Amino acid sequence: MEYNTERKPLIIPEYGRHMQEMVDYCMAIEDREKRNEFAGIIIEVMGELNPHLRDVDDFQHKLWDQLFIMSGFNLDVDSPFPVPEKTEVYSRPKRIPYPQEEYKYKYYGKNIRRMIDVAISWEGEKQEGLIMVIANHMKKCYLLWNKDTVEDSAIFDHLYEMSDGKIDLRASNEILSSGEKYYSTHSSSGKNRKGKGGKSKKYSR
Repeated sequence: MEYNTERKPLIIPEYGRHMQEMVDYCMAIEDREKRNEFAGIIIEVMGELNPHLRDVDDFQHKLWDQLFIMSGFNLDVDSPFPVPEKTEVYSRPKRIPYPQEEYKYKYYGKNIRRMIDVAISWEGEKQEGLIMVIANHMKKCYLLWNKDTVEDSAIFDHLYEMSDGKIDLRASNEILSSGEKYYSTHSSSGKNRKGKGGKSKKYSR
């Protein structure tokens, strides 16, 4: 089992560990076109997690700066803005204010509900991919903070409840992973998203 004391510190804690892992995964993508595409998805998610900052000047620019900061300035992608220099960035980024709330399933992290809201608002393969990222991350969080084992069906039940029934994987044949490289589960052209009879699953909206 992996403990918090054994995990590297988060560069921008407000985004949570799952976002940091998405950035780390993006840096590991060898194909530049796919890396650029995944970086764009990360920026979209970051923007959805910060709706209260949409009226801030240079909102998109700030998100890209934060993405490079979270990558330790090692992410090689085609940014629409100049890549910030380390010397120009504060050693500790400004904290992003988030509303405090109490909710069930705290072990999934503060941002998981926002990620779920983002997934609900998306459509098609991009939605399916993000849903699987969320489900796999939920399983990993569960294993870190609770029992040594957990059935995927329990994770699907929690996701159904947390999404108010809008994301329903309860009849899914998906197999979740608790490993670090779970993001690859949606990198294929949909072959892993097929249910019984080879038909693609439908997500409740």
